[in-house]
Amino acid sequence: MKISATLPTSLPPSTAEKLKATAVELEAAFLVEMLKSSGLGETSKSFGGGAGEDQFSSFLVEHQARALAKSGGVGLSEILFQSMMEKTHGDQS
Repeated sequence: MKISATLPTSLPPSTAEKLKATAVELEAAFLVEMLKSSGLGETSKSFGGGAGEDQFSSFLVEHQARALAKSGGVGLSEILFQSMMEKTHGDQS
């Protein structure tokens, strides 16, 4: 995970870790929708896996999106994390 920020001294480290995890999950949700829109997970017309593949392809897409987000993703989680840190730090004042 490439999220790095200087943590405000008023926030406990567990809060920052929760915000990082939330930011990554939000990016993963975004990536799931992007991957679905691009056609990833659709079964091929020939030599497809049938009904079983149709039922479980969403799990594969979700797993791939989470792996993408955890490895740095497209940078959305960093922006979300910074925004949440600023909001949380502003609320602490």
